[in-house]
Amino acid sequence: MTSTLLRAALSGAAIFCVATTAFAQDVTLRFQHFVSPNSGAPIYFMEPWVRKIEEDSGGRIKIEMYPLMQLGGKASDQYDLIRDGAIDGGWVVPGYQPGRFPETEALELPFLMPKSGELASVAAWNFTQKYLLDDFKDVHLLAAHMHGEGLVHKKGAALEVMEDFQGLKLRAPTRTSTLLLDKLGAVPVGMPVPAFPEALAKGVLDGGMITYEMAPSLKLDELTDSHTDVAGDTAFYNLYFIWAMNKAKYDSLPDDLKAVIDRNSGLLASQWSGAAYDLGDEDGLRVIAQTDNEIAVLSAEETARLKAVGDEVVSDWSAEMTAKGYDGAALVADVKAMVAEAMERQPWIDTRGASAAHLSQDRIR
Repeated sequence: MTSTLLRAALSGAAIFCVATTAFAQDVTLRFQHFVSPNSGAPIYFMEPWVRKIEEDSGGRIKIEMYPLMQLGGKASDQYDLIRDGAIDGGWVVPGYQPGRFPETEALELPFLMPKSGELASVAAWNFTQKYLLDDFKDVHLLAAHMHGEGLVHKKGAALEVMEDFQGLKLRAPTRTSTLLLDKLGAVPVGMPVPAFPEALAKGVLDGGMITYEMAPSLKLDELTDSHTDVAGDTAFYNLYFIWAMNKAKYDSLPDDLKAVIDRNSGLLASQWSGAAYDLGDEDGLRVIAQTDNEIAVLSAEETARLKAVGDEVVSDWSAEMTAKGYDGAALVADVKAMVAEAMERQPWIDTRGASAAHLSQDRIR
């Protein structure tokens, strides 16, 4: 699929064959998420997904989308809000509740996932089907996906060598990223996305780990000075999400409306979600490139040093999971196998190449 066609599909501009017969509106669903509506995931997945559901249902389903937790609660509450029916559906980061969904952490271990959110999400959906359905039995699962490459945004100069991490107070989005930063000598500070900009502005943090996709809406182009990625095709870190619906609400739908939801769920929606992040990363990098901020990629040698530390995190995590009664080695092996399968079934889509093409070579070192 060309970049142009992909962008058109994800922005909802693709032509869908939908019924035009007028129906009375049967149900209104309230969905909630915790990021700005101007970030990539809402623009390229959530809002187009809502329009697709409404069109495919002939107007019988209406979905109200509430960003920035406008219906209440914290980002870490999302799973329980959906389970309990406080909202009808929404976006969940299982890792925001450390220890509750331990097997999901296998997908967030360093250097296991490709930088492509789309390809990573294929692996995430397949892993979810094998290992995580019982974990999420209290909700109706719509999709499971990863974001694109995670990198380090910080005040001051870009990172150049592994030792530059030492002493930095960095936002850590997950328990596995906390383990990684701790081994690198940084001071990891766990916090969800909405708290990140304020912590930067107040000087609580030196920087943090997040995608390019979120940079504009979090004003990282203003609050930080440098953006450091690793070399190669695998991500320094990644984050696992689910898109879910209240189980009782889904069960209450008539069969034909359930079918509408089902047709827009599963692997298709998961891949769509991940690709939305890839496009959002393009947009975010484009915004950063228009500033004087430093855009850096670590050398292959320094990336290899980081990966060696990441391998220690993977090994430690595997042993910890085995001690808890899980097969840690099998979980890691399956993630690797599912990533390899995803990479084989679909050509690599170099979204970073498209976004970086307009940059002079001296902007990326």
